[in-house]
Amino acid sequence: MARGELRIYLGAAPGVGKTYAMLEEAHRRAERGADVVVALVETHGRRHTAAMLGDLELVPRATLAYRGTELTEMDLDAVLARRPQLALVDELAHTNAPGSRNTKRWQDVQELVDAGISVLSTVNIQHLDSLNDVVAQITGVEQRETVPDSLVRAAEQVELVDMTPEALRRRMAHGNVYRPERIDAALGNYFRTGNLTALRELALLWLADKVDDQLEKYRSDNDINATWETRERIVVTLTGGPEGDTLIRRAARIAARTKGADLLAVHIARDDGLTGADHAVLARHRVLVESLGGSYHQVIGSDIPRALLDFARAVNATQIVLGASSRGRLARLLSAGVGATTTALSGSIDVHLVTHERAGQGRRTRRIPPALSRGRRIAGFAATLLGLPALTALLHTVPTLTLTNDILLFLAAVVAVSLIGGLWPALLAAVAGSLLLNWFFTAPVGRFTIAEGQNLLALTIFVVVALAVSWVVDTAARKTRQAAQASADAQTLATVAGSVLRGERPLMALLERLRETFTLQSVTLLDGGTVVASVGDPCTRAGDADVEVTADQNLTILLRGHPLEASDRRIVEAFAAQAAVALRQQRLSAEAAAAKPLAEADRMRTALLAAVSHDLRTPLASARAAVAGLRSDDVDFGEDDRRELLVTADESLERLTRLISNLLDMSRLQAGAVGVTAVGVGAEDVVPRALDDLSADGRLVDLRIPDDLPLIHADPGLLNQVLVNLVANALRFSPAGEPPMVTASAHNDTVELRVIDHGPGIPEHRWDHVFLPFQRLGDHDNDTGVGLGLALARGLTEAMGGTLEPDHTPGGGLTMILTLPVRNLA
Repeated sequence: MARGELRIYLGAAPGVGKTYAMLEEAHRRAERGADVVVALVETHGRRHTAAMLGDLELVPRATLAYRGTELTEMDLDAVLARRPQLALVDELAHTNAPGSRNTKRWQDVQELVDAGISVLSTVNIQHLDSLNDVVAQITGVEQRETVPDSLVRAAEQVELVDMTPEALRRRMAHGNVYRPERIDAALGNYFRTGNLTALRELALLWLADKVDDQLEKYRSDNDINATWETRERIVVTLTGGPEGDTLIRRAARIAARTKGADLLAVHIARDDGLTGADHAVLARHRVLVESLGGSYHQVIGSDIPRALLDFARAVNATQIVLGASSRGRLARLLSAGVGATTTALSGSIDVHLVTHERAGQGRRTRRIPPALSRGRRIAGFAATLLGLPALTALLHTVPTLTLTNDILLFLAAVVAVSLIGGLWPALLAAVAGSLLLNWFFTAPVGRFTIAEGQNLLALTIFVVVALAVSWVVDTAARKTRQAAQASADAQTLATVAGSVLRGERPLMALLERLRETFTLQSVTLLDGGTVVASVGDPCTRAGDADVEVTADQNLTILLRGHPLEASDRRIVEAFAAQAAVALRQQRLSAEAAAAKPLAEADRMRTALLAAVSHDLRTPLASARAAVAGLRSDDVDFGEDDRRELLVTADESLERLTRLISNLLDMSRLQAGAVGVTAVGVGAEDVVPRALDDLSADGRLVDLRIPDDLPLIHADPGLLNQVLVNLVANALRFSPAGEPPMVTASAHNDTVELRVIDHGPGIPEHRWDHVFLPFQRLGDHDNDTGVGLGLALARGLTEAMGGTLEPDHTPGGGLTMILTLPVRNLA
């Protein structure tokens, strides 16, 4: 069965018109004869969106019973049974009601697509998994409902529904997004111009990456290797030499000239696995590239120009930055070099040859270490000096052998010497063997002349074969030793990397692992002469250290214990580069931790300003209007009118007093300045008093307080304030005809007070969220209260040694459970 296609309308924020655009596309498909059904569309009361439903076929929603409440969700089975060509499923990130087959709506969409049904859906940028934390940092609102990026990226089409922040705010002000009572709060909080601009940029950048992936797939599927200059991509080639810093910074400046350009650094390693590049230098170059916003890559190839161009074309590069050749004039005459060859083969890719200090000065090759140890080389020379005379004497005792046999035996001896001592003893054996063969076994015997041409050919072949075998054996030994050293270095680095990743303090873990690996007394990291971190006794001066390794311009690692070999020093240099990265990450983490309280304080200030601009301004305006009317001489108010104005002013001022009191109490809580005077309090006394202090607008509260409860150990004033806030919330969300209820019961050494309502309730995943300051109770309520009631109630409860936890009300709603200790009479 062929899979259906998924088309997603992506928006930066609610209200940009995703659902409207989806419905427009549905009508276009229906007019072309497609079988279209509306599986689920949320209009949120927006009349224009509701009107767009028109005559589209609606699949009835499924009704789910959950704790006495009926909830509606998309009827997945009904849509699968109906099997339309196209189904509309709104709000991809939505969490389904408990009891649904799938937890998330995007899982329902996957089932529809797998069943061959094409789907149109919508999602906002803040609901993508990868951007969830970024959006929370920008807006101060954490989105609990998310959808995997991989699902959206895998969609056949993703269309951005875009709108400028100013246009969206105008749409909201006209009442086309939220209800009128929510407009002021929304415009002052989530829908600020700065927030919308940042969200819009996130959406554009994310979609640009999605388009980039589609372009790469198209090029790959159609075997297109030519460069398409859709975006500037600069590739800088690194050899592991000192010129790398210059090349990276030059390439970064080129990339900075074009907004959105990519910087990629690549090192071409030899395909034999043995590269002459300095790994420590490459590690430092990688840090530099990544600090400039680029990425580091390593590819393998024997032909460096072709490998470089293959990589550049694979990433759709537009420019390549190469260093000018460091080879001398003679070497440049013998071969064109990487730069010239790359330029000749680059085609449409621009190539920049950048000069540097080492250009044209010849390569500084490192001394090739001997393939074998000194002892084995001495043994090889000894075998030559002792073995060849012994072989000559032995052959004189067997006069029946021919010259060919003698040559083969001497060749075997040369091979044995090469296996023991390597190249130089084997060369000596080859020369000495040829002389001995000439003097003792080649006619005329006893003279260094050769009478027959065949003997000359045989001796010549002997020398050539002996030299060739010696060279092969020595080369194999050298490669084996280098491979073993590279393997040991890689294993050491992998072990260190693992210990660093597993540690909570990566910098200290790195230094400690370095000390253990090389059995050192101490390892110290200096930043401009100041000790940043150390294991063992700190070594503060380079003169006191056995080894000094530079990590970057300011960072230095001092090792004390014993000197290191050159190969070990290269490993330490690689560690030093990683130490620079670890230190930078540690400092960034510290800065982030220091900035977190400031960001939280800024969020609190922003929320407070929003509260002052809306929740405090409304009762203040009502009170001022009432007082102004009473003072006016232009209107003659009757007694009833005057009484109504006075009541309005009194209620508004009372509301202001309660809000300001909550703000002050929250400030005292956060400052730890709340004074608690706990005494024995009877629940049957404190609960009615709290209700007397609460303006319930004529609505009743059902009290069920037993008379035989033990005394509660609490502060009467604080407990009264907690109950007032809890009951006020319950009254606000209780439907008409179902008043909230307050019950009390004793449990061992505690008393539980339950404030129960039968309102819309709160999803369980948001229970902790509603206890944060300036968070509104309920999913869609943004129009009443500063959002301090529950935060203040929990803070005051905990100050008295109690707990405040939410629970589901049987039959639907929310129950707040206030638990306080019983007074200990002993």
